[in-house]
Amino acid sequence: MTQPSYLETAQGRRIAYHRTAGEGPCVVFLGGLKSDMEGTKAIHLEDWARATGRAFVRFDYSGHGQSSGTFEEGCIGDWHEDTLAVIDTLTEGPIVPVGSSMGGWQSLLLARARPERLAGLVAIAAAPDFTEDGWWANFDAAQKAQLEQIGKVALPSDYMEPYIVTKRMVEDGRMHLVLRDPLELPFSVRLLQGTADTAVSTATATRLLDHLSCPDAQLLLVKDADHRFSDGPCLDLIEHAVNEVSAAAFIE
Repeated sequence: MTQPSYLETAQGRRIAYHRTAGEGPCVVFLGGLKSDMEGTKAIHLEDWARATGRAFVRFDYSGHGQSSGTFEEGCIGDWHEDTLAVIDTLTEGPIVPVGSSMGGWQSLLLARARPERLAGLVAIAAAPDFTEDGWWANFDAAQKAQLEQIGKVALPSDYMEPYIVTKRMVEDGRMHLVLRDPLELPFSVRLLQGTADTAVSTATATRLLDHLSCPDAQLLLVKDADHRFSDGPCLDLIEHAVNEVSAAAFIE
């Protein structure tokens, strides 16, 4: 494993990243909750970028991977700030964010904050607004009381150790919801979703598709693909989606 470079943000966080030089639009991988930049999709896209001469960036949010901080200290807004720091400091010109799960939510926040920078967007099992519609909406009375009194609650995961959900994560998430107000995306969007995903439902994917105001938005459902979406055929679909939205950016 090669050693990462580090970016110091205005908030005092130290963000680990790897950057590959190449032609644009620069592809930026935005990982999922409690994932890191060493995952299968991120490394595959980096290898693909090198092979095709594309610019590419992968990074760890604060509290993830090799970046500073702990997961329990963070929230959606912090990771949005990390994303903006990476985009503003490490990239130039058009970009194509590829957001996985929570990274899909981050890619939509990025699109809202820097619409002029995006040439297109790819989201894999996107999980917008999950702190409200997934966590809070499904908490029982005891969990809500525990969150209020203790400040955190543990939730099981099908893919890793339990999540520690903090009161700050939930309250901050409410300030960054993207499915309640109009979401104008003036570029091509590809949403990829597995039907065997137990973390993000196909209903979430179709809700996002219906909510977007976009000249070219498509949702691809892949039968029996799970939340990881990282076997050979799924990785090929991600490559194809990135190529498709990138090419669309240059069509008048």
